[in-house]
Amino acid sequence: MTTVGRHAVEAPATLFFDLDGTLIDSAVGITRCVAHALTQLGRPVPPDAELRRWIGPSLRTSFAPLFDDPAQVEQAVALYRERFEVLGWQEHVVYPQIGQVVQELHGRGHRLAIVTAKNEPHARRIIEHLPFGGCFEDVIGATLDGSRSEKPQLVAEALRRLSLAPEQCWMIGDRRMDIAGARHHGMRNIGVLWGFGGADELRDAGAQHIAASPEALLSLID
Repeated sequence: MTTVGRHAVEAPATLFFDLDGTLIDSAVGITRCVAHALTQLGRPVPPDAELRRWIGPSLRTSFAPLFDDPAQVEQAVALYRERFEVLGWQEHVVYPQIGQVVQELHGRGHRLAIVTAKNEPHARRIIEHLPFGGCFEDVIGATLDGSRSEKPQLVAEALRRLSLAPEQCWMIGDRRMDIAGARHHGMRNIGVLWGFGGADELRDAGAQHIAASPEALLSLID
């Protein structure tokens, strides 16, 4: 907060955006990479509806129940990344209007950052190729070894890197993990309905606000 004359002026909030299901529909890339990993390991591939539930949690969290041996979990993660490096990172579409909304929020003076459970190098590559990617000050993602992968950890890292307090920020995302990460830090949050979570999941997670469309973010935040 800064002071102008005798009046206190609050700086625009910093906005943490989730990536998959919030900025991009990445279902094709993620589910094909999961299928590739399972096929290579001789495991059955679940139906598409079940695979879509893999979008949001960390890879190790999703693969772990399928394997008794932790070494096989790591092998599955490596196989997933093998395909993602070549093809999967490109297999997405940007949600309609979200680019314009991001640019509008940036133009209003908000600091913007990505906070995602996708591994950070992959997330950075995707953001660098988005037409509005330059609006984001930083990309905070999971570490390759999984030591930082859960949303509360990722939000904490974002706060540390940007030297921010939780009350200065909003978390915006489509899954319960996004809301949990925000609530863990006492941060304002918005659940979005155009991704993979849905209204019931977001409300059950304790979402403070629900946005039915990208344009709704403009009125919810300011």
